Amino acid sequence: MLKAKNISIGYREGTKQSILLAKDVNLALVPGQLTAVIGPNGSGKSTLLNTLSGQIAPLSGQIEVDNQSLISLTHWAQSKYLALVLTKKEFSQHLSVLEFIELGRIPHTNWLGSLSTEDHQAVQYAVHATNLSDLIDQKCGALSDGQMQRVSIARALAQDTPVILLDEPTTHLDLVNKAQTLKLLRSLAKEHAKAVAYSTHDTELALDLADQIICVHSGQIITGNTQDLIDSGVIKEMFHSDLVRFDNKTRRFSISD
Repeated sequence: MLKAKNISIGYREGTKQSILLAKDVNLALVPGQLTAVIGPNGSGKSTLLNTLSGQIAPLSGQIEVDNQSLISLTHWAQSKYLALVLTKKEFSQHLSVLEFIELGRIPHTNWLGSLSTEDHQAVQYAVHATNLSDLIDQKCGALSDGQMQRVSIARALAQDTPVILLDEPTTHLDLVNKAQTLKLLRSLAKEHAKAVAYSTHDTELALDLADQIICVHSGQIITGNTQDLIDSGVIKEMFHSDLVRFDNKTRRFSISD
């Protein structure tokens, strides 16, 4: 489990000035749950996710993983608890799919970086879970965005961490691939007891599939289950505009006349 305790999120400009996006944030990512982080552009979704992953230090407060302070752990130790999947392409196009997924085992290998029988089993398990058996010999540079997103998720699964964080995993994907990716993430959470959280602009799909929603809006971060956030008006208020309306019953947005 990952917990944020009274954290303030933001970023620093220069050596002194801090830009505060939200404060007094308390939340938990629980094994078996898929959590979606939603909010308008520039609200701080990616900043929150990067803070939870340890890529950015909180301005105040503490993040704990397995009841340990995240900041107190070495990068190597963090990689055994947290797997991070980014939208930007951070891979060599000349690596094969199998080679890229095997990189997920680095936190578990010996100092020579050689893979044990256990490592190979973890990789094959990730390949099977993400339905990539037919692509393992393909070069990453030859894959579509949807295929490469599955490969990145497979690498995170091979890393075998209790927490998986993904920043905008459905960006650039068509509707079918978005749905497939999100169902895969939900399956990883449910069937493999992972705490999975992802940031997204696809609010309607998040409302359909996520067990927990984290709303980032106007300097506030509100966490809850989908129906409670809808009933309380949080979802409607978060995207309040004369141009867009939200229907509580259908959980859908439409453009106003």
